[in-house]
Amino acid sequence: MSDNRTVLLIKKKFSSFWKTFRQNKTGLIGLGILVLFALMAIIGPYLISYNAASVEEISTILNPPDSEHWLGTDDLGKDVLAGLVRGSRISLLVGITSTIISMLIGAVIGISSGYYGGTIDAILMRLTDVFLVIPWLPLMLVLTAILGANLLNVILVIGITSWASTARIIRSQTLSIKERPFIERARAIGSSNFHIMFSHILPNVFPLIFANTILVTAIAILSETTLSFLGMGDPTRVSWGMMLHFAFEAGATIIGAWWWIIPPGLAVVSVVLGFTFVGNALDEVLNPRLRRRER
Repeated sequence: MSDNRTVLLIKKKFSSFWKTFRQNKTGLIGLGILVLFALMAIIGPYLISYNAASVEEISTILNPPDSEHWLGTDDLGKDVLAGLVRGSRISLLVGITSTIISMLIGAVIGISSGYYGGTIDAILMRLTDVFLVIPWLPLMLVLTAILGANLLNVILVIGITSWASTARIIRSQTLSIKERPFIERARAIGSSNFHIMFSHILPNVFPLIFANTILVTAIAILSETTLSFLGMGDPTRVSWGMMLHFAFEAGATIIGAWWWIIPPGLAVVSVVLGFTFVGNALDEVLNPRLRRRER
C-alpha cells in the first residue's frame, strides 16, 4: 500500500513538473535540441560511415557539399556529416561525465561547508576561492599538459576545475536549510551529522543541484571544444573540437572549405544553447520565487 502511494506521489509530482515546464517555450525549444542531438549520438554512427578515402577515391578529398556528401568532405576524404554525427558522442560524453564529477565535488564541499561552519567552512571556502580566482582556461591547459591529452584526462580536468561555483551555491542554500525546525528535531533524536547532511539537507538542495547541472554541462561541452581546438584533446577520438582543430591545422579557412568549419561550430553553439535554455527553464520551474516574479 505504501509503495502504491509512493508511485502515485511521484506521478503527481512529475505531472505537475511537466505541466509547469511545458509552459516555458524556450525550455521546450532547448529540450527539442537536446533530444535531437541525443538521438544523433545514439543511432547516428550506425547509419553513416566515417572512413578515409582510398587511392581510387582520391578525388573526394575536400569536396564541397553535394548529393553524395551533404556536408562535403575533409582533407582525408572523410564525410563531414559522418564526423559531425560521430563527434556528438564524444562531445556529449565528455560534457555529461565531467559535469557529474563537478557536481559531486561541488555538492559535497558545499553541503559540508555550510553545515559544519567554523574552521571547516573557512578552509573549504578558501579552497573554493582559489578555484574561482584562477582563470579556468590556463588551469585546464596546464593540468591537461601535465596529465596527458587523452579522453579520460580531459574529463577529469574539466570536472575538477568547474565545481567551485556549484559549491558556493549549495553552501548558501545549506546555511538556510540547517536552521529549519526539522533539522533541529533530527539533531534532538540523535541523528548523526552524516545522516542529517545526506538524508535531510541533500534532498532539499537537490533541485538546485539538478538545475545547475544542466547549465554546467553546457560549460563543460564548451570547455572540451576549447581544449580540443587548442590541440589538448584526444587526437584518436572524433569530437566537434577536434574537427575544428584539424580544419584550422589544414588551412580550411585559407582554402575556403567552409563546410568543414561551420557545421561543428554550429553544433557546439546549438547544444550549448539547448542546455542553457533547459537549465534556465528548470531554474524557473524549481524556484517558486522566479515563477511568481515571472507572473
